[in-house]
Amino acid sequence: MADSLDARVAAVAALEEPTRRRVYDHVARQGEAVTKDEVAGACDLPRTTAAFHLDRLAEQGLLDVVFERRTGRSGPGAGRPAKLYRRSARQVEVTLPERRYELAGLLLAAAVEDAERTGETPRTALDRRAEELGRSLGEAARADSKQAGAGAESVLAVLERHGFEPRVSEDGIALGNCPFHSLAHAHTALVCGMNLCLLSGLLAGLGATGARAELAPAAGHCCVRVRP
Repeated sequence: MADSLDARVAAVAALEEPTRRRVYDHVARQGEAVTKDEVAGACDLPRTTAAFHLDRLAEQGLLDVVFERRTGRSGPGAGRPAKLYRRSARQVEVTLPERRYELAGLLLAAAVEDAERTGETPRTALDRRAEELGRSLGEAARADSKQAGAGAESVLAVLERHGFEPRVSEDGIALGNCPFHSLAHAHTALVCGMNLCLLSGLLAGLGATGARAELAPAAGHCCVRVRP
């Protein structure tokens, strides 16, 4: 669905250092990629300090590195391309507990477009889209693990990765967090149905034949529960 929580937290934490935040803000405000010398001059920093912070920001995916000849010349004698930095297109958001409202928005927008094109109801289109996405996420996770099917540990790991905070209980797996909490509170039937289809598809894609997702609303939990 998105970068792992650890990766997003690390990216945000990289901006905690004041000088690095100043370097990032300067690069982000520029209309084109800049060199470390330009950043050093604009931020009144030693060249090596600017380079250090720029490379740390690039390592965290907050900046892109490109190589270009600033003179516009090419061919022999044109010199080596300069190393330039620009803000990356990566979006970083950290919410605690984890929320995935962008994912819900993408599914809802796709469902409306499908309904207009095919004539099916938006609800039907949304459930189908959610199931397809869940299945693709499960298949990708299974391919990464190189397993024919998923056991309980694999199911728990994937649910944890996508922000559901799974907790093993006597009758299956309770989900301690709903990534769509506010939407589910305001539009319960629609969003919980979408979530059920998403998780059903996820289990199918994982090959978790010994588990099923079902609606089981409970206070303080996601409305979906995974049962044997």
